[in-house]
Amino acid sequence: CTAASPSVTPTATASLRVIRLPMGYIPSVQYANLYVAMQKGYFAAEGLEVQPDYSYETNGVALVGAGELPFAVVSGEQVLLARAQGLPVRYVMTWFRKFPVAVVSPRSAGIAKPEDLRGKRIGVPTLEGANFIGLRALLAASGIRDDEVMVQAIGFNQVEALTAGQVDAVVVYANNEPIRLAAQGQELNVIQVSDYVSLAANGILTNETTLEKDPELVRAFVRALVHGTSDVIADPEGAYVIAKQTVPELTDDTLEQRVLEATIALWTSDRVGYSDADAWQSMQDTLLATGLLKDPLDLSLAYTNDYLPEP
Repeated sequence: CTAASPSVTPTATASLRVIRLPMGYIPSVQYANLYVAMQKGYFAAEGLEVQPDYSYETNGVALVGAGELPFAVVSGEQVLLARAQGLPVRYVMTWFRKFPVAVVSPRSAGIAKPEDLRGKRIGVPTLEGANFIGLRALLAASGIRDDEVMVQAIGFNQVEALTAGQVDAVVVYANNEPIRLAAQGQELNVIQVSDYVSLAANGILTNETTLEKDPELVRAFVRALVHGTSDVIADPEGAYVIAKQTVPELTDDTLEQRVLEATIALWTSDRVGYSDADAWQSMQDTLLATGLLKDPLDLSLAYTNDYLPEP
């Protein structure tokens, strides 16, 4: 797939199947792959019309697990926690090849490596979710005990909390907040979780009913999104134009293009969308170690690469 691929317009627009897609975040250049697939007609060519749902109150995992929606964008740990609760969900496409979480601190704090976090106050949005899991995995991989750090739930106010000195470091998405903080002139240290441990990252969730009764829907959706992602990797500038048309709030072009560049680094892989078995095992091990998961699961039922287009 390349950026030169022609847009495709279906002959019967009225017949498109509408897919409401819970996103888990606000409209953002980080969704450029989706916007490209939408605007270039890749979803339409598959008979689909995707409607992004950015509502914070939307629980995509629960809706997909209950069969009310066919897909959602979710973080990797949510898949295993949902299956542990008996929800028949399965992850069918990796969105981020690398786990996107990082620990950020002012350079003056001297936190250049994980070991420097001992004795520090670390802010996370909540005591669950990808940020928290990423931090716990980083600490464990670095031999840091829970009682050697002070982890505080600060809400989704990481930039403000760090700027105000409320905490010594914050846990963020590596392709977003560090870039925005640096744009404010702050000198930072950024510790990427993926440099120390491999974890299953964000991706596309579906359910067993959809896989059984409508497997071609899953293949079609994944095929279109892989196509869009490949286009963004091949032509970031063209993708940014499409993202800006889709999200008018993108007004600081230099800043947003840096966010897109960092996001593309998380997407890029030898095979877009492919799930790595070791990353899923590491995710399960982390959840078991934190007590969020009580018993090991059959990981072969949690994710699959069977619905990706042939390389």
